[in-house]
Amino acid sequence: MVRETTPQTPTIQNAPARTVTPQVAILTGGADKPYALGLANSLLAEGVTFDFIGSDFVDGPELHGNSRVRFLNLRGDQDPAATLARKVWRVLIYYLRLLRYAITSPAPVFHVLWNNKIEHFDRTLLMLFYRLCRKRIVFTAHNVNVCKRDGNDSWFNRWTLGVQYRLVSHIFVHTERMKCELMEDFGVESGKVSVIPFGINSTVPNTDLTPAAARQKLGLLPEHKVVLFFGNIAPYKGLEYLVAAVARLAGQMPEMRLVIAGRPKGEAEYWASIERQLRESDIRERVLTRIEYVPDEDTEIFFKAADVLVLPYTHIFQSGVLFLGYNFGLPVIASDVGSLKEEVMEGRTGLICRPADVNDLAGCLKGYFSGEVFRRLAVHREAIRAFAQDRYSWCKVGQITRDVYVRLKAGSLSDSVALRARRQHASAR
Repeated sequence: MVRETTPQTPTIQNAPARTVTPQVAILTGGADKPYALGLANSLLAEGVTFDFIGSDFVDGPELHGNSRVRFLNLRGDQDPAATLARKVWRVLIYYLRLLRYAITSPAPVFHVLWNNKIEHFDRTLLMLFYRLCRKRIVFTAHNVNVCKRDGNDSWFNRWTLGVQYRLVSHIFVHTERMKCELMEDFGVESGKVSVIPFGINSTVPNTDLTPAAARQKLGLLPEHKVVLFFGNIAPYKGLEYLVAAVARLAGQMPEMRLVIAGRPKGEAEYWASIERQLRESDIRERVLTRIEYVPDEDTEIFFKAADVLVLPYTHIFQSGVLFLGYNFGLPVIASDVGSLKEEVMEGRTGLICRPADVNDLAGCLKGYFSGEVFRRLAVHREAIRAFAQDRYSWCKVGQITRDVYVRLKAGSLSDSVALRARRQHASAR
């Protein structure tokens, strides 16, 4: 839990004085520490100078003591246990700080990693304000339309998304399918979008803790076959299919254990339905749950104790949990949704199953625990880590991102996109 602190005026924290003008401002939204710090490290390696707009939560040693990065803690404390009045005050102060920064910042490019608390405002009026401040905006669309994914889309949501995608100068996505959705659903010009790898999550601690010691911490035995579900618990994650598959194999594989670690997100009724399912399936004593946010320092316990990570998702484009698992060399069984099939090398890094299909998922679990990857898990863990470090290298992310910054700063990237759009419009007439 993040400790409560008194809001302060925006100041440079633990950064040396400098005269170098930042090439870009990285606006993190105060969230997703692994991605934000991974990007920061890759940009430093590429020689980019930048302001990093963060929070108490999104902070790290790489942001301090380097003349090419300036950490500005505009978001401050994000303690979820704070009173409603305190939360409202924090958000208001944050937006005021952000507006003041936009007016005074010499950075010509603003890179938005995540929108802030009032998302529809961010997509429209805040983007327009940045443009009025003569900033070129880069946006990383980790999800093209998250409401479509979650089944609660609306015309207003699509309209605000469309406004943001029109106002920004360039968009980063993580898969070709996401790029196609941007083009088909929102009419985004192809040249305005770059596909970058989802950088491997290497910010969580990875100590000399052994798998045996990790199991001991969780009360698991060496002979247990441990299946892990990790991350936010929401309907699109398909956890009910994994529970049903484990229940179906209970008689054949009594040594199987399911570990569920994460916090419910959105509909509280969904997790309540999973709890009812666990009770009614008579496997509750074989399921270990930690239903809360798992801090970074505890994450390795779950991934080192497990034999396989399961992503039984019903709808998603990409999953950060997959790359977190790869960072620990953990094989994965994933549903064939979004781009997951492209990221799982069958027989090497895991298996693919049909989405929302209990029989197929149960078959994959049974096949995995009788297969070569599980029998030589220690060897395959090292191979998976090497594969991930090469394929999802932050070095590649940094190179592509830096090139976009350079072209935007020079004006060539957005100008060329606009020129193509005008030519297409003229030809259509």
